[in-house]
Amino acid sequence: MSYLDYSDRSDRLSGGVRLIPIQTPAGTFRVWTKRTGNNPRIKVLLLHGGPGVTHEYLEAFDSYFPAAGIEYYFYDQLGSHYSDQPDLPELCDLARFVEEVEQVRVALELDRSNFFLYGQSWGGILAIEYALKYQQHLQGLIISNMMASIPAYNAYAQSELMPQMDQQALAEIKALEAAQDYENPRFMELLVAHHYVHHVLRMPAEDWPEPVNRAFKHLNPKIYIPMQGPSELGAAGKLLHWDRFADLQSIEVPTLTIGARYDTMDPAHVRRMAESMPRGRYLDCPNGSHLALYDDQAIYFEGLIRFINETAAGAGG
Repeated sequence: MSYLDYSDRSDRLSGGVRLIPIQTPAGTFRVWTKRTGNNPRIKVLLLHGGPGVTHEYLEAFDSYFPAAGIEYYFYDQLGSHYSDQPDLPELCDLARFVEEVEQVRVALELDRSNFFLYGQSWGGILAIEYALKYQQHLQGLIISNMMASIPAYNAYAQSELMPQMDQQALAEIKALEAAQDYENPRFMELLVAHHYVHHVLRMPAEDWPEPVNRAFKHLNPKIYIPMQGPSELGAAGKLLHWDRFADLQSIEVPTLTIGARYDTMDPAHVRRMAESMPRGRYLDCPNGSHLALYDDQAIYFEGLIRFINETAAGAGG
């Protein structure tokens, strides 16, 4: 899908859906958002992973946030399934994505009195970068299942994750990667059996929730590969050298980092992230993996909701 022309229609659609115009160096495009709930004190903008996946796997929030009285916004970043998908490689840029989030914030009228920014996986990178530039607009920050350093993540994958795998399967995965044979059905078959069900979502693959499967089905490789790289065992691409761990100490807003025992991300590193921030807090999911919002769901959402409510109460909102 290329750029969509919305010039003859309203950007406010039914069911809380709104299409927000985003200014980029290559022109104006629209991104998809959806509001659920109505709470002037607490508004959470959700940044999905990938990059180039969709908000869909975050639909788990629908089972928890409404009952907690939290207003929240699903949002597909530019290039993701529900938003415009311009075939412009120059837009795959971390700094540009940060400015996109800021434009979404302004359009949704979120501010320090109510604005919580949540980022999961790649969304956590984006949330960190946003906070480092625009934390004056935030009441609280949540970094879920993401380390603050891609070099540290790659080292963890090499030293901890890969040795745990069936070595014959790992060799075959690496051979397929070296040949760039990513469309080979065997590639995903091996990853699911020997990596995904152990470290991405700890459920039998046939039992994975429908929103997760839907999000993976809608992944845009033209965003994912340039940013994250083609490998599923570590990261490369434009993010290869990204490292903000030393800068976390300058994030002064209340921040929750969420780690999980079986995650692709080192939970000890995620804990240290919280310890390095002036107002950091760590939530551990002892039974969870990269998608702990599904495989350690009760602990995940209880801790997340408690952090949001306590932060809002402390702000006197």
